[in-house]
Amino acid sequence: MTQIFLVRHGETVWNTQCRIQGHLDSPLTRTGLSQAKALAKHFKSQKFAALYGSDLGRAYETARCISEKNGLPIVIDQRLRERNFGIFQGVIKNDLKTKFPEAFRYYQANDADYVIEEGESLKQLSKRCLDCFEELVQKHVDERILIVTHSGVLVSLFKHTLNIPLDAPRRFLSSNCGINVFYYQDKTWLLERLGDLSHLHGVKSIDDSSL
Repeated sequence: MTQIFLVRHGETVWNTQCRIQGHLDSPLTRTGLSQAKALAKHFKSQKFAALYGSDLGRAYETARCISEKNGLPIVIDQRLRERNFGIFQGVIKNDLKTKFPEAFRYYQANDADYVIEEGESLKQLSKRCLDCFEELVQKHVDERILIVTHSGVLVSLFKHTLNIPLDAPRRFLSSNCGINVFYYQDKTWLLERLGDLSHLHGVKSIDDSSL
């Protein structure tokens, strides 16, 4: 049985502005850095076979904090990136309806096949994430691995594990630096823990899980 610890990056400047990041980036806020350091302290003495991370700056910086404490090198994989939001990237979420009325209508419908212009669909995001996870669990049979990534990646695995349709409304949070634990055995994914924030010890979070 392989155990996967899946962690979202710390809070960013664009998170606080409700600005869509996707494949673009913004730095961690002071709170985000505190979250990442608390996460690193939590994982300092824990044993993992490997530490994987998205190459986007906000995830890499969070992973770097863990690496400095734990000693594990960061293995970068672009498949762990957030969804490519195309023309929505860099735009404040509340402005999407005005700037891109037609595209926003399709986006709001949560159609899994809808490809955002210059971006990707939920189905495309899910496929690349799951392909990556399947490869990693085959590489680390009966081991524990730690992955620092993004909300969209976490949601993809969560829905796959619980057999929730991609176009189903999200009714859960994926908070910054929350710890999520999955198991993989006999070609089956199991969820053990979702959104554990106990390690943050009062570090605040805006809990915006969709950017």
